[in-house]
Amino acid sequence: MLHLINTTSTQINVSIVVLNLNFRGALDILPFESSTSMTCQTNPTIVLIGAGAVAKTYAKAFVESLPYEVAAVADVRKEAAEEVAAVVDAQAFDDIETMIAEVLPKVAIVCTPPVTHPDICIELMNMGIHVLCEQPLAIKSHDARRMVNASRANDAVFTMGSQFRFAEDLQETRRLINSGILGDIVLFENKFAGQVDASQRWNSTPEISGGGVLIDRGTHSVDIMRFLLGSIIDLQVVEGRRIQVPDVEDTVRLFLRSESGAAGSIDLSWSMNNVHSHFISVYGSEGTLLVGWDESKYRSNDSDWTVFGSGYDEVAAFRSQILNFVETIYGDQELAVSHEDALASVSTIETGYEALRTEKWHAVTEKHEPWSRPSTTKYVSQ
Repeated sequence: MLHLINTTSTQINVSIVVLNLNFRGALDILPFESSTSMTCQTNPTIVLIGAGAVAKTYAKAFVESLPYEVAAVADVRKEAAEEVAAVVDAQAFDDIETMIAEVLPKVAIVCTPPVTHPDICIELMNMGIHVLCEQPLAIKSHDARRMVNASRANDAVFTMGSQFRFAEDLQETRRLINSGILGDIVLFENKFAGQVDASQRWNSTPEISGGGVLIDRGTHSVDIMRFLLGSIIDLQVVEGRRIQVPDVEDTVRLFLRSESGAAGSIDLSWSMNNVHSHFISVYGSEGTLLVGWDESKYRSNDSDWTVFGSGYDEVAAFRSQILNFVETIYGDQELAVSHEDALASVSTIETGYEALRTEKWHAVTEKHEPWSRPSTTKYVSQ
């Protein structure tokens, strides 16, 4: 049974459509293949499930020179599905069951609210469909593990959306950190604290979202810190004043420690305008690095700034993420976001909510390997 939620912004009382996908044998799923280039492969049949804001960004990425196309878009709000489908010249459906029966997809990108992710993704993988699921992957760690287990049991490629990992400036940041040019990393700072009215969105309904700004924006923040500095071993969360709705937090500050020895400070808010030209700062014993929306730069302690990037290109990052996912299906790449990364993202935010209730330090229940400087492999395909 799958659940799609009507997320119309003016509706706080959501309606749930229950779908029964009971035709596992109906799909002719292609096996994994290995090749030197995706151009040698038959383009996979790809569908988008969910037609909200993030699905619109995926649609933009598909129309900007990707070598494959979206066949269909499904959303319980037919008009929303039609809007996104029009961008990619695809069919629109108001339920998943009909879409899958007619289109027979090989690949699905799931962009629905977090509470629906486990049931939708597991059912798709049980039918042999490869799945890219947007963040937040799941509300609870046990649901995330169920999703990973379904992937392994069905030989389905499964990954978590994490577009910042695919941004060229973030990949160059990781390379610079690993080169040692900044020395030993002392502090990582991140701010996702721009004002947005969440009071009429599903994000402010905890039964659907799993929480407020901590799970909404924090899932990206902790994944960025892990990408750059390795596993997070413990954290503390302090909440600010609730401005918009009483049911979920809309401003928090996280303090974190990574296994590499670096400290972290993350500010998240829907209710204040704490936006700067850069959203990531990395301070080392030998230098400083800033990742910005329009420019990224670093400098050693005794030198001037060196610009190394033109900022965060959202559509390009989504494009590279899709390429990595689909090319992994054909054996041409390895997943940039592993099952372990996905599970760690969920467990870190889950621990964050435990810490939020006490405002004390909590250990993150993540399996740690001895830390070493990670590979600098880039996942941007030209």
